[in-house]
Amino acid sequence: MNSSAPLSSALLSTSALSPSPQSSAATGAAPVPSHDRLEDLDGCALIYFGNDWSAENRTSSHHIARRLASNVPLLYVDSPGMRAPTASGRDLKKIARKLRQAVQLPTPIGPHFWRSTVPQLPFRSVPGVGWLNQRFARWALARAIRHLGLKRYLLWFALPHPGFLAGKLGELGVVYYCIDDYAAHPGVDAASIQQCDDALTRVADRVFVAPPALLEAKRRLNPSTLFSPHGVDADLFARASNPETVAPAILDAVKGPIIGFFGSLADWVDVSLIARLARERPEYTLLLVGHVSTDVSELRGLANVMMVGAQPYESLPEWAAAFDVAIIPYRLNRQVMNSNPLKLREYLATGKPVVSVSTPEVDRFGEFVNIAANAEEFLLRVDQAVVDKDPMASQRRMQSVAATSWDARVSETISVVRSDVRKLSSKFPGEQNVSR
Repeated sequence: MNSSAPLSSALLSTSALSPSPQSSAATGAAPVPSHDRLEDLDGCALIYFGNDWSAENRTSSHHIARRLASNVPLLYVDSPGMRAPTASGRDLKKIARKLRQAVQLPTPIGPHFWRSTVPQLPFRSVPGVGWLNQRFARWALARAIRHLGLKRYLLWFALPHPGFLAGKLGELGVVYYCIDDYAAHPGVDAASIQQCDDALTRVADRVFVAPPALLEAKRRLNPSTLFSPHGVDADLFARASNPETVAPAILDAVKGPIIGFFGSLADWVDVSLIARLARERPEYTLLLVGHVSTDVSELRGLANVMMVGAQPYESLPEWAAAFDVAIIPYRLNRQVMNSNPLKLREYLATGKPVVSVSTPEVDRFGEFVNIAANAEEFLLRVDQAVVDKDPMASQRRMQSVAATSWDARVSETISVVRSDVRKLSSKFPGEQNVSR
């Protein structure tokens, strides 16, 4: 782990230093790792802390883990949510499921790819619960590592709050892959999460940052910080523009232009803007694909709004095939302004016209996106995009992200981390499995 002198910073290739955003809708199967590439980190495995593997949404955390697992042995650790759970039936069921999983040994996802859970009691404000959570998590993960026979490994964090385990599991080193402004998420203890984020940034041997807006602040805390923008499944989403791709049968009877959205309908989505678009443009159908985790009562009485829930990740191009326009109707809050919305790249890869609110990262793609400064302009941009049938414009949108695949992103990342592993191995010879 990073103590005094930082590792020399090997820069990502120029191709990685380009624009990128947040989540898609649903789940995806894990790939089968190829055995001939398992030495890509000089025999080092990864203990990867990410979002719930079975979550409705596929985030960049999942995309990265799946591809890392095709290169190195990887234990994926479901980490507890950052917000305190509520008494809702969904949260209580999730707590029960997590506690059951916490006492289980790792389960295989694919060859050299396993899943485990960080056990956590939910009542974090109760004195002593935090201490118990940390002790139990350390014990359970040490047991999982022994069970799998992992001898040489890095800790890889895609979330900040399990960072208390850095330096506690006998790892060779620590990677922090920061993909969001976590303290700005709704419903979290902002001060506590920011403290976790800053502490993990300081101790990590390597920090990767996806949102450009966070890069300089991270570099002030840790000079071994690199910009690593999101990738995209370009070939998958390009299917949306293939005439042979068939949209779901449920859309066969839909009339008029379809204005589409896929991703979580969460607190950062401007539901009022969607409702206004539906009310003032009754000739349009608004198709919303994704898990609902915010109040959408404003939409439920509108006849031209279809909410179809979370759908399998691999099916999203079929839904997008029906889109006349894809929209990014986000609230302009700190979380959004500091985000690198994954959805934007996925939309562009479909070739469909895109209308979005203005954020620093979206503005970087201004040549390919219809950007609106306010609600009135948003509706106008949608009207303009509906009649955009230019095949050359569609090709330009697809080409804007064609070279930024997840495979390329992860390959660049592994190249940097491999160099770090070699430096750490020479710096701490023979110290694996000893907490430093």
